[in-house]
Amino acid sequence: MEAASLSQSKALRPAAGKRLPVLLSIAAALLAGALLRIWMFRHFFATNGDTAVYGDIARNLLLHGRYALTVGSGQVFPTLIRLPGYPFFLAACFQLFGAGNYAAAVFLQIPMELAGCLLLADCARRIALARYAAAAAHATLWLAALCPFTAVYAANPLTECPTLFSIALALWAACRFQQRRLWSFALTFTFAVTFAALLRPDGALVAIALAPALLFRANGQSTPVSAKRLLTMAVVCVLLASAPFAAWTIRNQRVFHVFQPLAPRSATDPGDPVTPGWDRWVATWCLDFVSTYQVVWNIPGDVLDLSKLPSRAFDTSAQYNETAALAAAYDSNGYDMTPALDEGFARLADQRAATHPLRTYLWLPLGRMADMWLRPRIENLPIDLDWWVYSHHYAETRFSWAYAALNLAYLLLGCAGLLLRPRMALWMFSYMLLRSALLLTVVPPEARYTLECFPMLFVLGGVAIGRMFARTSKR
Repeated sequence: MEAASLSQSKALRPAAGKRLPVLLSIAAALLAGALLRIWMFRHFFATNGDTAVYGDIARNLLLHGRYALTVGSGQVFPTLIRLPGYPFFLAACFQLFGAGNYAAAVFLQIPMELAGCLLLADCARRIALARYAAAAAHATLWLAALCPFTAVYAANPLTECPTLFSIALALWAACRFQQRRLWSFALTFTFAVTFAALLRPDGALVAIALAPALLFRANGQSTPVSAKRLLTMAVVCVLLASAPFAAWTIRNQRVFHVFQPLAPRSATDPGDPVTPGWDRWVATWCLDFVSTYQVVWNIPGDVLDLSKLPSRAFDTSAQYNETAALAAAYDSNGYDMTPALDEGFARLADQRAATHPLRTYLWLPLGRMADMWLRPRIENLPIDLDWWVYSHHYAETRFSWAYAALNLAYLLLGCAGLLLRPRMALWMFSYMLLRSALLLTVVPPEARYTLECFPMLFVLGGVAIGRMFARTSKR
């Protein structure tokens, strides 16, 4: 077994005369990736939206020692609408480089994501067959370093970049643990999945999908470990991973008197107004990002313009008239969604769902998931700061189709890699499947919700390219 591992290691290690080209390729990929992210930073850096929320919590952590938000009057109120991972990351950046220095966070995130690209490349090298492992590693590195869809998030202070790094680290640690069942790899995996879940609630899917992979050994490469040792590792890792969420749950119980181990789906604090009726009505017609941007994000607080609703929002003239009456009442009420108005939209939602149950519960969720994966739309541009895209009128241009084609290329390469069935393919596919199942419940759709699958697509795509390169070289 050790001899087999040694022989593969030698096969993957470049000869002395080939090390310089290999190092030049790695350096060129990292340099190109760094330049792309710096260009993104210069053109698309912004601190509005979610960034402002995370930054406000980070400042209150430093100034008041409270996990809280600041309202317009200047008062500070505790909150649980965001998990503590990224606010603490920003607080550390503010402490080191100055309060409000979001650029410092970006210049930490850029090398973080490039390090994730290297981890993914090494993962591809280890799971591909020896004859094309090196080619798979280089292809993965270039695919990851030059992907505009992920690069733009390294250039903006948002949770996506550290999440992508955490997924890459978890995937690499799981791959290494299959080869050598060491505490270092088990603890690295635990840190990665815990950090991913502390950044975003859906980060827990990484642990659910990849943890079972730790029970399997790489063929002919892993030294046998006793069941007692594996059980000890599992118990310790579960306890370590659970500790921060236990503390977060206890804090939320003491402060808000609610059981909340993650963050609420509605992104509201207990006692904040919610609009379940409006949300249910939106789910009966919302299909794409255009409706998300032009309608859903503006309510409450802005006018409800019926001309921007798609025709599928009304099944009959009576529904149109009822919707128009609710919209007029909402507008005259100062753009405030009162409980009575919300109940009116709930009645509309129930009526539409009862008339067209398949459309509401099957076709529209599938369409929204497909929209997030495939549709050529404006957020397929290398930016999800949609206010910038719309203000510069880039919607429905040739660039959106070009980026849609690039997105499709990544998907096709990932599918090709899956068909080759490299080691870890089952677990990477299970994560993407779980992620897609979650997307079926998402209203309204945003393309960025598929980003967490791209580390897997990079690795599988690199394996597919490595295989194609090996076949071409053989010919």
